[in-house]
Amino acid sequence: MTSYTLREIATHLNAEVQGDDTVNINRVATLENAQVGEISFLANSKYESQLEGTSASAVLLSPKSAESYAGNAIVLNDPYVGFARVAQLLDSTPKAAESIHPSAVIDASATLGEGVAIGANAVVGPNVIIGENVQVGPGCVIGQDSIVGSGTILWANVTLYHDVHLGQACIIHSGTVIGSDGFGYANERGQWIKIPQTGGVRIGDNVEVGACTSIDRGAIEHTEIHNGVIIDNQVQIAHNVIIGANSALAGSSTIAGSVTIGKYCIVGGNSAVAGHLSIADGTHVSGGTNVTSVIREPGVYSSATVAMENKVWRRNTVRFRQLDELFQRVKKLEKNVKSDD
Repeated sequence: MTSYTLREIATHLNAEVQGDDTVNINRVATLENAQVGEISFLANSKYESQLEGTSASAVLLSPKSAESYAGNAIVLNDPYVGFARVAQLLDSTPKAAESIHPSAVIDASATLGEGVAIGANAVVGPNVIIGENVQVGPGCVIGQDSIVGSGTILWANVTLYHDVHLGQACIIHSGTVIGSDGFGYANERGQWIKIPQTGGVRIGDNVEVGACTSIDRGAIEHTEIHNGVIIDNQVQIAHNVIIGANSALAGSSTIAGSVTIGKYCIVGGNSAVAGHLSIADGTHVSGGTNVTSVIREPGVYSSATVAMENKVWRRNTVRFRQLDELFQRVKKLEKNVKSDD
C-alpha cells in the first residue's frame, strides 16, 4: 500500500501543514468514517460538526476552519480540490491491462507505442495507431484507421469504430461505443433511406467518458469532443455534435444531432437538447431540462417542474393546458380596460 507523510502531501499540494508533518497517510476517507492512517477533508460547512469527532490522521482544511481545529491538518484555500489531488496521489485502482495478452488480435498494420498493454480477447484493426503507455482492457475493439493517444485508458469492452481519434490521457469506461452511425435517414414515400455516416469522431486530450455512453460519428463532418470534457454514464451524443473544452455532461443526458455546446458548460442529468441548436459558453443547464431553442447568453437554464403529490400535479397539468385560454382572456380584459379609459 502506497503511503506518504503529511509533509510530502503538503508539498505536492503546495500547501501548509498544521501539526505533526511526519504522520503517514495511505488512504482518503470521509470525516465520519476515517481511521488512523487516513486523510479527510471539510469542504461543506454542513459537515463541520463531524470535524471534532473525526478519527482521521489529518484533515484538509481552509485557513478559517483550521483556526479552530487542534488536530493535524493540511491548510489550503480549496480543500475539495486538495482532496481530489490527494485521491489521485493515493489511487489504488488496478490497470485496465498489464501486458499484451496472447489472445489479443492485433492487425499486422497496426502501430503500437512503447509500454502499450492490451487485455484478453481485444481486437486492434488495420492501420490503427496506439500511442505510448496506452491501456486497452479485455474485449475492447479498435476499428480501422483509429488513433489512441498516449496515456489513454480503455476499460473492458469499449468499442471504437473506424476513424475514431482519441487524444492523450483520456479515460473511456466499460461498454461505451464511439463512432457508431448517427441517426441519418431520408424518407421516400414512407420508406426510410439510410444516409451513410462518413464522418469520424475527434476527441481531444484529458477527456473522460462514462460507462455505456454512445458517441455517434459525423454524417459528413466529424463529431467533436474538445479537451478536458467530462461525460457521465449512459449519455447519448448524436452525429456532428461539437462540445467545447472543459464542459461537463451528467448521466442520461441526450444531445441531438448538430448541436454545438460551448466551453465550460454544464448539462445536468436527464436533460435533452434538441437538434441544430447552440449553447453559449459558460451555460448551466439544470437536471431534467429540455432545451428547445438557442441559448445565446450564459446563465442557469431550467425547465423541469419539482416533484409534488400526484393529485396536485394532475390539477396543475390541467391548468397548464388552460394557460393559453387564460392568457387570451387576460389579454381581452386588458384591451377592454384600455378602451374604457
